[in-house]
Amino acid sequence: MSLLVKICGLKTPEALDAALAAGADMVGFVFFGPSPRNLTLPAARVLGEQVKGTARKVALSVDAGDEQLSDIIAALKPDLLQLHGREAPERVVAVRTRFGLPVAKAIPVETRDDLSPVRLYTKVADWILFDARPPQNATRPGGLGRAFDWHLLDGVDRTLPFMLSGGLDAGNIAEALRITGAPAVDVSSGVESAPGVKDPEKIRAFVRAARAAAVQPGMVKSTA
Repeated sequence: MSLLVKICGLKTPEALDAALAAGADMVGFVFFGPSPRNLTLPAARVLGEQVKGTARKVALSVDAGDEQLSDIIAALKPDLLQLHGREAPERVVAVRTRFGLPVAKAIPVETRDDLSPVRLYTKVADWILFDARPPQNATRPGGLGRAFDWHLLDGVDRTLPFMLSGGLDAGNIAEALRITGAPAVDVSSGVESAPGVKDPEKIRAFVRAARAAAVQPGMVKSTA
């Protein structure tokens, strides 16, 4: 299986162009007000049209209601919904059923105990996204540029595709793939010059490093 690379938190046409030109398989857009990567619906409509089918569009939301999801879908026309809040398995089912789109569910990881809900979500989600657990005083979900101990994923049931996120960058992606064999990787702050500001050269460097690492024997594991 070929490695899938997702560049998330894109906000500008220039950043999106850089991700597409670098060969990203997925491009992610954040719809969560407190995030420095939050995207307005008019901007999402413009950027969504810019993709032109060259990558899969991913809409990231946090505990969003049906009305907000409907508005996001109408503007972006995403290929995948990423639920990054505290959505229960029942909510994942409801979202998939109502909107007819595949769903990725984020799981925050700090200790092995954090992996206990995975078995519930693998029954209802199309992707599991492993991200670092944020600090207790954080105002936003997600790893906030922090990595977790990738060895915690040893032995995880991989019958479903999963993405690795949290603290990834061009310098550590090879090690992350060596340890986890992840079939997909998701980067945001690791390709930024400042919070919410994507750096085209960092995007290119990350995609190059990920692709180079993925061709090494045993680096990317099949989820079939």
